[in-house]
Amino acid sequence: MTLEEQVRVVVKALEDKKAEDIRTYDVRGVSGLCDAFVVATGTAAPHLKGLVGGTQRAMKEVGVESFRTSGDPESGWIVVDYIDVVVHVFSPEARAYYGLEKIWKDAKSIV
Repeated sequence: MTLEEQVRVVVKALEDKKAEDIRTYDVRGVSGLCDAFVVATGTAAPHLKGLVGGTQRAMKEVGVESFRTSGDPESGWIVVDYIDVVVHVFSPEARAYYGLEKIWKDAKSIV
């Protein structure tokens, strides 16, 4: 499965669960951590949990298991690592505070 296909699966899963402000970043050649970041916002802790659960189910259906999941819905930030793609799901406050978009502002969008 290509990187772009993985990102599309993640984005669709997030859209299906009503994530807000979904952004994708192609960081190949820029970051040694992964090839793509997907960033999305949820409205509350239960919504963050639902976004992550929906993403994990969708990726598992296409044969991609997460390597690690970190964070907690109550903290406002959950990270799901799929090796090539890392998904960040934030509360609005945490997203504004950490400002990942500023770090990757020069990265191209994937989808």
